[in-house]
Amino acid sequence: MHADFRIALCRLLATLLGISSVQAFYIPGWSIRSYTDDEAIPLHVNKVYSDNTQLQYAYYDLPFVCPPSGKKHAGVASGRSVSLNLGEILRGDRIMTSDYDLVMGQDQECQYMCSHETSRKGIKRAQQLVEDGYVAEWIVDNLPGATSFVTVDRTQKYYAAGFKIGYKDYSPVTGKPRHFINNHLTLVLRWRKAPGRSGQQGGKVVVGFEVYTKSIGPGDRQDTGCPIDVHHPTAGMELYIAPNMTSLASKYPFSSYLPEDDDVDDGATLTIPYTYSVYFREDDRVGWANRWDLYFNNQKESSKTHWLAILNSLVIAGLLSAAVAVVMGRTIQQDIKGFAKEGALEEGKIKLKRKKPRNGTKSPRPGEKASAGLLEQTGDAHHDADISSDEESIEDITGWKLLHGDVFRAPAYPGLLAPLIGSGMQLIFMTTGLLILSCFGLLNPSFRGGFVSVGMGLFVFAGIFSGYFSSRVYRTFGGRDWRKNTLMTALLVPGLLFTTIFILNLFVWAQASSTALPFTTLVGIVALWLLIQLPLVYAGSWYGYHRSQPWEHPTKTNVTPRQVPEQAWYTTSIVLVALAGLISFAVIFIELLFVFRSLWQDKSGYYYVFGFLSVVSVVLMVTIVETTIVATYIQLCVENHHWWWQSFFVGGGGAFWIFVYCVWYYHTKLHIQGFISGMLFFSYSFLACVVYGLLTGTVGFLTAYAFVRRIYGAIKAD
Repeated sequence: MHADFRIALCRLLATLLGISSVQAFYIPGWSIRSYTDDEAIPLHVNKVYSDNTQLQYAYYDLPFVCPPSGKKHAGVASGRSVSLNLGEILRGDRIMTSDYDLVMGQDQECQYMCSHETSRKGIKRAQQLVEDGYVAEWIVDNLPGATSFVTVDRTQKYYAAGFKIGYKDYSPVTGKPRHFINNHLTLVLRWRKAPGRSGQQGGKVVVGFEVYTKSIGPGDRQDTGCPIDVHHPTAGMELYIAPNMTSLASKYPFSSYLPEDDDVDDGATLTIPYTYSVYFREDDRVGWANRWDLYFNNQKESSKTHWLAILNSLVIAGLLSAAVAVVMGRTIQQDIKGFAKEGALEEGKIKLKRKKPRNGTKSPRPGEKASAGLLEQTGDAHHDADISSDEESIEDITGWKLLHGDVFRAPAYPGLLAPLIGSGMQLIFMTTGLLILSCFGLLNPSFRGGFVSVGMGLFVFAGIFSGYFSSRVYRTFGGRDWRKNTLMTALLVPGLLFTTIFILNLFVWAQASSTALPFTTLVGIVALWLLIQLPLVYAGSWYGYHRSQPWEHPTKTNVTPRQVPEQAWYTTSIVLVALAGLISFAVIFIELLFVFRSLWQDKSGYYYVFGFLSVVSVVLMVTIVETTIVATYIQLCVENHHWWWQSFFVGGGGAFWIFVYCVWYYHTKLHIQGFISGMLFFSYSFLACVVYGLLTGTVGFLTAYAFVRRIYGAIKAD
């Protein structure tokens, strides 16, 4: 049986390894949008974001950029918001139409946009955003404007989404920092002939959108507003307004030092001219179906590290498999076989049924001499009484075999454990669905916000499974008030997540960041929670409690609980949970580095190696199963029957180490600035660890439950 299981596991891992080799497989869209010559192409502006902070801002909310004029471009007035899905809103997108004119096939050497007057406060805001390394995101034909790079050996080209809004340098005279705004943008749209009938009719498709930035000073400009020399500007557009010494002197009349960075508003402004160039270039090397590949090319260089992560996971899982094979194949199986052959189990004793010899006499006990006569029998009368009996009691036994009357006793706080198990099953369903859809390319960066939107939908729909498993576990524990359990399941974990996000949202609102969720979105989330998920949880709970039978246990529970003996330090729950969590964390920490880099450190890139992530996730689940079996067996061997909660914590113990890893990553890898950004990082990290702990803890609980039922179901207990 164990050999068959290992063969099946190897086949599954081989299949997943094959899936992992498809690193950038995706479905780029459901329909191809083609353009004919002289047809207007809309350009949408979205937001600005930075790797050094968690606060994002809508592009048109910035006080130093050209505001929308309201004129129509590509048939739509500028400044109008584009309808967004739930995932786009949650990730901070604020997509709007713009005044930029793009016409297929028409190059523009220079086009004047506007000259925007910016106050001291606006200039200071621009300086801060440039200091923090903010990047702007524009969109053409669903492609984000990208900064183009080449690899070190110049053999491959790849994109990083977004472009810098400015840069910082130091004055060669004073040595003080200076900030410059990128006020001239060169937009390069790469196109090719559209496939099929559309291409035969002159249609063209956009396969690349590159943005090149320049900072050009206000001097030496034509009457149209464009600079005389676009390609070789003499000076950049510095974000600086000379201080008003008169106002400062009146504000600090008794000070010999006048701070130049004072926030005094004297009405002074700086006029920033904005221009842009547009070039269309044909590129037959890139097809429309794989136009997103350039955004993923940089990830292919790290494929060796991904394979190392898988190898690391397989080694750890292999060592644990050997430990489980010893536990299951030798120790427990030998105990069970001994019980099945020799008799039944009593409380602390084994009853052995002895066989009578064919001549009708009693066979001597091992190590005793055969009886020589009546006198000798009289002298050993106490042995005769034992031998003449049909059953024989041998020395007391210890270990997991003594717990048959307590091992299935309901745990403490069953009304809390059951809802947590239900929510864990809900998360398992959601995560499995997301990984499957991502591996098959249905969820990809071209489906903007799709990962979050589909994840929310799966989570809400999985409420029916949450209710079912929660109520069935609750009934197995002997619970009676199933409606209370239903409310706990529907409100506990989702309520914790929503309350935390709502409180964080208040801080982000105060910063006027697009990361803050609009009030209507919060109302929509509450409606999804209370009007859709809650009824689904109720339906699942009703079916699980009334239409499904509780899981039966192979042994009866004693009336009086057995006292747990004093535990050695290395068998205590804290030690077992910490060690088991460290093992599961060791399986994923290499792949976790890439996930963290994409989420926090390199937001211009995309994490899209879900094949590798799926393989590591499967190995992680196998590791959690094996560590839970070993930890539960150790706990039962030291006569501790409180395994319900411990199995849950053993499975989810890796969440603690992941949070420790987040703290280390924050202090060593990130350069996040500001209290709000730091608070958002640790709050989101904590929520992610809670979700991970619930998911893996549920796996551990179900594994331990199946393991305990299996070993105690194989013996006969009185």
